[in-house]
Amino acid sequence: MGTPPADLRAAGFWARAAAWSLDAALLLPLALLLGWPWLAPAWEAAQAAWAALPAALGRGLASSLAAGAADPVALAARLLGDAGLAAQIGALSAALTRLLLVPVLAYALLAPAWAWLFERAPRQATPGMRLLGLRVVAADGRAADGARVLGRHLAAGLSWLSLNLGHVLAALPPEHLALHDRLSGTRVVWRAGAGPHLPGWARAWLLLQALLAVALPLWLLARLQAALQAGLGAALGG
Repeated sequence: MGTPPADLRAAGFWARAAAWSLDAALLLPLALLLGWPWLAPAWEAAQAAWAALPAALGRGLASSLAAGAADPVALAARLLGDAGLAAQIGALSAALTRLLLVPVLAYALLAPAWAWLFERAPRQATPGMRLLGLRVVAADGRAADGARVLGRHLAAGLSWLSLNLGHVLAALPPEHLALHDRLSGTRVVWRAGAGPHLPGWARAWLLLQALLAVALPLWLLARLQAALQAGLGAALGG
């Protein structure tokens, strides 16, 4: 890509991550609204499947214990082969998959228009980028035209498909170019007078996301444990 112009300071990985997540948060209500016709029935199906899971687990445990599956290995094998429990887990899995995929697909439809609208505007930045003091420019420092902006966003799909390795490239100094920057001939730089360090509120925003990434799986694990205990209680007649 060559050496960037002297007056352009490349934005690093964390600044770009904070800006992207801010834009994603702004787009989330629109994505949910767009996907609501599919999300509403998926949510109802997930609730119904989750509510029915303890009873199905209880029946499976009772059947396994009645068949003499006393040790944990035999009990687990019997449960894995229980058709009723497998069907209930399958229904829950399908509903949860729709709940996860629908917003992602809606975001994928909205994000190109969002990027094209804002990154080719005079400020050359999405709302999230503007809050951080970032802007998108062509590799030579000039304003990126609409075709380059759209190509940049479409190329970002490869950064996601590479298990985010394409995004991690933005952590490498001195140019901090992600895969889609390299493919589209663009770069993300600090606006004059901004950066290079993240403001405190942006650090707190990233920390909040990290905490949620840890807390959500723990919460789901606790819910699953509660369902297992309810199922065991039902199997033992409690």
